[in-house]
Amino acid sequence: MEVAADRAGMSADRLEWITDHFKRMYIAPGKIAGCQILVARRGFPAYWRSFGERDIARNKPVSDDTLFRIYSMSKPVTSVALMQLYERGYFQLNDPVERVLPEFKGQKVWLSGEGNDMVLADPTSPMTFRNVLSHTGGLSYGWDPHPVDAAYRAAKVERGPGMTVDTFLERIGSMPLRYDPGSKWLYSMSTDVCGAIVERLSGVPFDEYLAENIFKPLGMKDTAFHVSSNDAGRLAANYRRAPDKSLELIDDPVASTYLTKPTFPSGGGGLVSTTEDYFQFCDMLRRGGELSGERIIGPRTLSMMHMNHLPGGADLTQFALGSFSETAYSGVGFGLGFAMTLGDVEAGGVGHGDYYWGGAASTIFWIDPREELVVIFMTQLMPSGTFNFRGQLKNMVYAAIEN
Repeated sequence: MEVAADRAGMSADRLEWITDHFKRMYIAPGKIAGCQILVARRGFPAYWRSFGERDIARNKPVSDDTLFRIYSMSKPVTSVALMQLYERGYFQLNDPVERVLPEFKGQKVWLSGEGNDMVLADPTSPMTFRNVLSHTGGLSYGWDPHPVDAAYRAAKVERGPGMTVDTFLERIGSMPLRYDPGSKWLYSMSTDVCGAIVERLSGVPFDEYLAENIFKPLGMKDTAFHVSSNDAGRLAANYRRAPDKSLELIDDPVASTYLTKPTFPSGGGGLVSTTEDYFQFCDMLRRGGELSGERIIGPRTLSMMHMNHLPGGADLTQFALGSFSETAYSGVGFGLGFAMTLGDVEAGGVGHGDYYWGGAASTIFWIDPREELVVIFMTQLMPSGTFNFRGQLKNMVYAAIEN
């Protein structure tokens, strides 16, 4: 990929602060195995660099074509896919989801109690398409100590091997809701539900729909829900931070579950991609939904997606339940598949008007329409909240913008 910082209106010298920072703070002390960073502005890559190793045990360096598990960076892709069907008239945002998913009919809202002693009530309003696109529908991930999350675990509401779209919908549709739809925000399996809706509405398996309607038109040749045997050597190892702060291998590329095609392609977290592929997706978004003559989504639809859909224009501090997601809460809103910075002062950092998300292995991206900026950071370290990569990169990237 050709780098041209001057054409992007950025300082090459200041962008090298990124190189120094990541080598000194993360690679040299072994806090991460390796990473890859792309900064592009006005469509021109201004900074494109790989550091460290993608597989420590085999001494394989991070290369341009390294495959990364992007986990929840799958969510914006799935959200765009569902909104393509919105553009074709398949649904309205305020339509009840149960119109397409009969498994969700009759869901109740948790009031108190646990197990068989739960007290439930009818929701004040039905779960809508807007709700599942914005994590405001009452669904959860099953991670918390809350009684509803305990019910998720008992019923094995999950995305693992052997699960199918139909089984997933049956199980999650039988769960009580954590709260009345539209009243709170909780990071959840909502986007997996969005992927299932894409399949139900289109009549095409979800993975095939993404391939035909997003990946192929954008030339995203390395993005999929599994890694072929021919490409297995490019898959990075995945690590977690052990109690002694060392790196512990949690997914070996040669034995990874990603080498097998899943029975349930997870729209909320199942994709593998490369930085170059994901840049095609992000640059399409930066350009208002089109890239190289391929229109993926309309500009007005996309603009609506990265508006704040939280009631009253509030931020996540006022509506969020739970402490985990791929974003801070202060000065941050949430739209249809993306978080966004509502204000520099409120969020405590530059980037008012940007929109973004991240993944469980510490991958991140953001798009700033005003600056025509795309930034992608790839690594494989869990959990994602270990280091504030986004905040650190923001400081250095915006400091390098000159004109």
